[in-house]
Parts: sequence; structure tokens; C-alpha cells
Amino acid sequence: MAPGRLPLLGHLLPLIRDPLAFLSSLPVRGDLVEVRVGPTKAVVVCDPELNHRLLMEDRTFDKGGAFIEKAREFVGDSLGTCPHSLHRRQRRLAQPAFHQARMPGYTGIMTEHITEATRSWRPGRVLDVYAEMTGITFKILLATMFSSSLPAQAGHDRLHEDIVAIFDTVYRRMLTPRSLNRLPTPGNRRYRQAVARLHRNVHAVLADRRADGTDHGDLLSALLAARDDGSETAGRGLSDTEITDNTMMFVLAGTETTASALAWALHLVAGHPEVERALHGEVDAVLDGRPATHTDLPHLKLTGRIITETLRLYPPGWIFTRTTTADALLGGHRIPENTTVIYSPYILHRRADLFDAPDRFDPDRWMPGRVQPGRHTLVPFGGGSRKCIGDTFAVTEATLALATIASRWTLRHVAGPPVTPAKSAVLYPRNLRMRAKVRAEGPRTDSTKGWNLDAGH
Repeated sequence: MAPGRLPLLGHLLPLIRDPLAFLSSLPVRGDLVEVRVGPTKAVVVCDPELNHRLLMEDRTFDKGGAFIEKAREFVGDSLGTCPHSLHRRQRRLAQPAFHQARMPGYTGIMTEHITEATRSWRPGRVLDVYAEMTGITFKILLATMFSSSLPAQAGHDRLHEDIVAIFDTVYRRMLTPRSLNRLPTPGNRRYRQAVARLHRNVHAVLADRRADGTDHGDLLSALLAARDDGSETAGRGLSDTEITDNTMMFVLAGTETTASALAWALHLVAGHPEVERALHGEVDAVLDGRPATHTDLPHLKLTGRIITETLRLYPPGWIFTRTTTADALLGGHRIPENTTVIYSPYILHRRADLFDAPDRFDPDRWMPGRVQPGRHTLVPFGGGSRKCIGDTFAVTEATLALATIASRWTLRHVAGPPVTPAKSAVLYPRNLRMRAKVRAEGPRTDSTKGWNLDAGH
């Protein structure tokens, strides 16, 4: 049992006040640590091999628990939240939307919106970096998901505010009893209104597309066109409810998570001049002053390592829950049926016995030839059959954005409150304000020498 348990509250206070510090304190107490979320018993998995078993054995460790229950309030039984019994068919039908053959089209849209957004910056302007990155990823999501065909009355700014409101509220709702979540407080009303508006807009687009019948080359068209080839369900597509739920999931997950990774990457690079110089050397050599495109990805090796290292230090999805569907054995411990099991990529990624200097920002730890951590230690997108379906999409978008920004701009921190991880469902950086400066062109060399620097986070 984790220390600090209070009557009735259990470990709610540390989970609310400083959840990362609390979770990070658990691995020294064992591979499985019992905690109490109010009166609810839960088990936190702190070992990568046990976490791998949890992810692979998804019949026994099914989607469930407080986090998933709250997520179902706004994304229903989507790919990320549905039980095992519904997952395989949905995954099979949704997978073509993320097929590699579609990626060049998506990356063209990504490049266009990244370039348009960063061209609007002015030298000397102080940026709210996370807001800027969410603006970019939101526009990319609208273009790739809907071909930007949302109803005019929806209002892009209003939609984006609703997404932020949902993510900022869901972690608190995860820890709060249902009775309190039903109260007509201002926060609960904002949350319910945001969810309702998003659903209305998605329903409107879906109705238009059903009537239109045209393939717009976007993710929604791929979902509408998907047909099952199973013997009993041949020719059936996804229902309107399944498409709505998954569209909601893609809209929410596809905006804040990538924006979070990008914002942290810019923060970390700015704090490590040798990394920044090497990044500028790479983008100068590969891009020669133009925006990054799909064909550049194999050559942006350092840029990719920076994104990987950022996802290790600050995985956007940092806490998840599963529920046991039967009595289970994990690490020699019996876990009864209907037990909530918690896992956190954040605490696995910062274990000193798995990563050398785990709190250090070191993109070169991912270079070929370096001693790599175990196969199951890096899990920013989960694993097994429930691994995030959009992982390649997200990493591609982040890599293109970082390279394109670095080819023209240098961002510098400005004085203000310290940058800290948000207590939200997504681990984005709060108080990240940076001044934009046009870069002086660097030498056209691929400067990728190794470094090993403190993270400064």
C-alpha cells in the first residue's frame, strides 16, 4: 500500500495536488503498488514487463476504470475506450484511414498548415507556445478529418475552446465521485455544454457526408467507406454511433496530444543550445530553407530523435486505467476480478534502472549503436492490439512541425512563472511563453554529434 492514505479520501489529495510526484514515488515500493482513489482500490503497475503483460492481455485487463469511464462520457465506445468484445471489428474497419498509402496526402496538409501558421509569426513576438501548437494541430485535424467541412456556425475558436475545456476537466472528474460530477457547478456546466456542442457538430457533418456520398480523401471519408469482410458481417460498415464516437476520439486525441509533444520539444530544445545547434544543422542541410515534406522524413533523423526523447520525458497520455475481467496473476500477485489497474508511461519512462540519467534530455540515447532500454520500456502510445491507431500520424506531424519551425525560427524563453506540467488528462506545459526570432542561416552541414545535457524542466 502506498503511504499517506487518509480515511475515506485514500490517496486523492496527492493525486490532485501533485500526481506526477506521487506516482513517481511508487516504483521504489514494488512492481505493483496498491493505492486508494477515494474508497476504490486500485493497483499501479510500475514494472515495464508487467506493464507489457497488462497491455498484451487485453481480454483479462480490459478497458475500464475511472479514466475510461469518464472518457466514455464524450467518446462513447470508441477505439480508445470500447471493451475487448467490440474492439477487433472497429480496429479492422478504421485501420484503412491510417494506411501508409494515405500518409503522403495527410503530410501535404500538415506542411501547408504548419507553414501558414508560422509565417504569421512576427520577429520579437511573444508566443503562448502551447496555444500556438494547438492552433496548428487543430487546423491540421480539421483538414485531415473533415476537409475543414465543419458547419459554419460551429466556429473553430469555439470548438477548440471546447476541446481544451474537456481535457482540463476530465482528470478532475476521474477523481471525483459521480454525485459531485452531476452537480450544476460552473465547471460541470461548461464541460457538459462543450461535449454537447462537439457532438452536435460531428453529427451535422456526418449527416451531410451520408447525403453527399463523395470521397473527400479525408479520415471521415475513409471511415464511411470502410466495409467488413468478416463471414457473418461482410459488407457492413461502421454505424453512425461508431463513426461519431471515433470521430470524437480523433478530434480530441489528435489535437492536444501532438500539440503537447511539440510544445515540450520546443521548450527542451531552447534550453539545450548544443541540441539546438545540431537541429539547425540538420534542417539546414535537409530542407535548405523550405518547409519539411513527407520525402524529408527519412533524413530528419535528429529531429525524430528529439520527438522520441520528448515523448519519453513528457508522454501526453500519462495515466490510463484497465479493469480485470477475471481473477488474474500479475508478478506473482493475485488481482481480483473488477479491480482497477493503473499504468503510467511517465513513471516507466523515468525509472533510473531502465534509463541512464532518466530526467536528462538526451536525444542521442536513441541513436543506432547506443545501448537501448528494454523493448517494453517506451510506451507513449500504449502497446498490444490497443496501441494508438494514430501513432504514426502523430509522430509524423510533430516531426514535420519541429523541422519546419526550426528551419526559420529560434524560440527563446521569456521571464515569467516556471513552466510546469498541467494537471490535466494531457501532460501539456503550462506557462510556456517564448519570444520568436528569425534565424540567421546556419552552415549547410549535418551537425549531429552526441551530447548529454540536463533537461532543465
